[in-house]
Amino acid sequence: MYPKENDPYRDTPIRYLGYANEVGEAFRGFIGSRLVHYSYAVASLYMLADTVDKLTKTYEQTHKVHKTLFTATDVFFWQFLASISIPGYTINRICKGTNYLLTRTKISVAMRNTLTTSVALLCIPIIIKPIDRFVDTVLDNTLRKIAP
Repeated sequence: MYPKENDPYRDTPIRYLGYANEVGEAFRGFIGSRLVHYSYAVASLYMLADTVDKLTKTYEQTHKVHKTLFTATDVFFWQFLASISIPGYTINRICKGTNYLLTRTKISVAMRNTLTTSVALLCIPIIIKPIDRFVDTVLDNTLRKIAP
């Protein structure tokens, strides 16, 4: 689909910039919604950087506009689903559920926020690979079936 050499956006720690919004979601109880939105901006810039990188490399290698646009579309949707929307929603729901369960206890709000954030941060590395594989499967069975 796109150039397969060592990919800094997927094979290096730069990949974790795509998860900035999950870290933001994890800290929502401490930092509030406004700063969480900034974490989504970081993840979105990462997504766009990867898309532009693959677009540029594909065009330089193939000089085919339709293949280049298809590759950019594939990367954009992959990053949007695998880095932003699905993990962001997942961590948000983990936080919501953890916080809900902890409201049933007699611990302080500060401790509840700390525990909620800790659970969410611990879940981030666990959800990455399954979500990536899920998104690959979804795109393999939809968008990629019409690849030029």
